[in-house]
Amino acid sequence: MARLPRLTLPGYPHHVIQRGNNRQPIFFSSADYQTLLDLLFENAKKFDVAIHAYVLMRNHFHLLVTPQTAEGLPQMMQAVGRRYVRYFNDAQKRSGTLWEGRYKSTVIQTERYLLACMAYLDLNPVRAGLVAQARDYPWSSYGHYTGQRIDKLITPHPQVWELGNTPFAREAAYAELVQSGISPGQQAALTDSALSGWALGDADFVAKLQKRTQRRLTKGNAGRPVSLKNLESNKLLAPVGDA
Repeated sequence: MARLPRLTLPGYPHHVIQRGNNRQPIFFSSADYQTLLDLLFENAKKFDVAIHAYVLMRNHFHLLVTPQTAEGLPQMMQAVGRRYVRYFNDAQKRSGTLWEGRYKSTVIQTERYLLACMAYLDLNPVRAGLVAQARDYPWSSYGHYTGQRIDKLITPHPQVWELGNTPFAREAAYAELVQSGISPGQQAALTDSALSGWALGDADFVAKLQKRTQRRLTKGNAGRPVSLKNLESNKLLAPVGDA
């Protein structure tokens, strides 16, 4: 069966996952992490992609982004991927592939999943046992949203502004949101939708998206939403250290 084209629609938030080949490490030093962030900053501006949140893990990374053009996201990921591989291979005195095929991504519904996706990203290092609290992990956008630092890579999504009327209120509300965590159903849905490429949202959202593309958006009939119950019952959630 031919694989579906990647779902990319301008103006909508996308959850992106890129993994190392065979789950191998893609970062060994602070310089490696910073190099990828610098490449993302440069190419997000070049290809008009707003990066709302990120987390860099040792063998993979996640992004939450909104591209402004149909080609912006794939162009950004291709440019970043190629240049990072050259940097990494030179630094490690190695050759060959680094990535596990093409990146995975899908469109998510803002109202239902954007803030949950941000918390999901920030909690990834906690789920993997790398840190006790999200604030302790340096390679995510959590610090930007809780007032620990200003991250030039980040363009906050308008949904974030609804967390409070002042910067302090928004920072406190976001910290509380992450501390409260997300449900197993949300976690499963966010993982599987990105890896499978099916749109994540309710029936009205998926139906609206389907009018903008001929690509099938769900595993079942077009227009049917992803079911959290089915995701949980089918145990589609990846191991927490690798999601």
